[in-house]
Amino acid sequence: MITRRRVLRGLFGVTVALPFLESLAPRRASAGAGDVPPFAIFMRQANGVAQATHDEPEMFWPSEAGPLTAAGMERESDRAVSELKDYADRLILVRGVRFAFEGNGCGHSGGGNQCLTAARVSEDPSGNESLAMGESIDNRIATELNPPGVEPLTLYAGKAAGYINEVLSYRGPKQLRAAERSPFNAYQKLFGLADVEPEVMKALAERRASVNDLVRGEMRALLGRADLSKADRERLELHFDSIRDLEVTLTCKLPPERVAEMEAIAPAVRANDNVEAVARMHMDLIALAMACGVTRAATLQVGDGNDSTEYTIHGVRQKSFHKISHRIDGDGSEGPPIEGAQELHHQIDRIHARLFKHLLDRLSAYQLGSGTLLDHGVAVWLNDLGDKHHSYKRVPYILAGGASGSLKTGRFVDVSITNNKLLNTIGAAVGCTNAEGGPLDDFGDESLEGGLVGEILAS
Repeated sequence: MITRRRVLRGLFGVTVALPFLESLAPRRASAGAGDVPPFAIFMRQANGVAQATHDEPEMFWPSEAGPLTAAGMERESDRAVSELKDYADRLILVRGVRFAFEGNGCGHSGGGNQCLTAARVSEDPSGNESLAMGESIDNRIATELNPPGVEPLTLYAGKAAGYINEVLSYRGPKQLRAAERSPFNAYQKLFGLADVEPEVMKALAERRASVNDLVRGEMRALLGRADLSKADRERLELHFDSIRDLEVTLTCKLPPERVAEMEAIAPAVRANDNVEAVARMHMDLIALAMACGVTRAATLQVGDGNDSTEYTIHGVRQKSFHKISHRIDGDGSEGPPIEGAQELHHQIDRIHARLFKHLLDRLSAYQLGSGTLLDHGVAVWLNDLGDKHHSYKRVPYILAGGASGSLKTGRFVDVSITNNKLLNTIGAAVGCTNAEGGPLDDFGDESLEGGLVGEILAS
C-alpha cells in the first residue's frame, strides 16, 4: 500500500509514489531534517565465498580486523571486498557468523532455510525441498513496522532451475514467499500500473511515454509549491529522473514487442546472460521503494538455490557457479577438476560485490537532509553458505549503512556467533522490538541464546 500523503494520482488511476519530503512532513521534535524511517535490504549470493580454508588462501576478507578505510581496502585490492572501498566508512564486515542447525539432506537448501530465519530446517519435506521452521527477518520487519497488510518487497534475479528456487523470505514455518522475477512487473505494482488497462499500457509504450507523463499536472503543482525547500525540490527531480531512467533501461532490455507486451519479458528476465542486468534493475526499484516509504524491508535473491548461473569472466562464459564452487565439472562429488576454479569463484564474488555496490550507489543517490538514503537504512550482502566446502561456519554478512546512527560503521569485526544475534541486531537497528518492548533480541529458534552483537552497535 502507498498512502495518499505520499503519492501523485494521475490519468487512468495511475499513482506515483513520492520520496519523503521534509517540507511537507508533520513536525516532530525527534525528527532530523529529511529523516526517513530506517529500513533493511538483503541481497543473497549462493555457494559461499573464496575465503581461507585448510587448502585455499584468503581471497575475500581484509587481512586484519579493525577500522576500515578506503586506502586500506585499496591496498588489498586482491580481496573481493575491496570492490566496496568507496563505502569503507559505511561498511560493517562481519566474519565468524554460523548457522545453528544442520541441513536435512541438502546443504544448499538447509543454508537457504536459515540465512534470514535462524530457524530449524524442516524434517518433512527434506533434501532440496526442505523449508525453514520460522519467519524471516524481512517478514518480521514488515509485519511490525509496515502499515497493516504491506509485505516486504521480495525479488529474484536469474533462472528458476527447479532443483531449488526461492530460499529467502518466509511468512512463518514452511511458508516460503514467492519472489517476483520481472523488474517490470515489480515496477507496475510499485507505481500503481498493475491495474491499468492493457490498451493504456500499449498506448504508453507505442508513444514511448512515461508514467511521469500521466501525473505531470500534479508533479508541476507539487514542484511549484512555495513551501517546498530547495533540498526537497532537488530530491523530487532526482526521483522523477530515476523513474524515467529506469523505464528507459527496462525498455532497452525488452524484446521488440515493447513494454506493453508483458508476456515477452518473462523469458528475458530468466535468461542466463541477463542475471546481472535484472539484479541491477531490481536494485533501482528497491531504492525507489525505500525512498518512497513503500515498505521497510526488501530481499533480492541472485541466482537459483545453488546458483547454476554461467557467469562471464574475462570475456569467457564459464561453467555454472555451482560447479565452480565444487571445483569440479559436476554438481555432486565427482567430476574432472575445473582449472583455476578458486580464482573463478573469487571473480564471481567480485561480481556480487559490484552488484552490491550498485545498490549502495542507488541508495546514496538520494540526498536527504541528514545524509543519504543509505545512511538511514542498512543494506546486507549475505550468503547461505560459508565456502567451497559448503560449510555453515564463517558465513559472510556484509552490512552497509548505519540505520540512522544505530550501527557503528567503518569496521571489520571477527566474532563467533550464531546468525540469530546478527539478525536481532539488524532488526533492532531499524526499530523492531521484543515482547517486552525493548530492542529485538529473541528472533529465531527459541532454543538459541538471544542477544545482540555489541561490537557493531553504536554507543
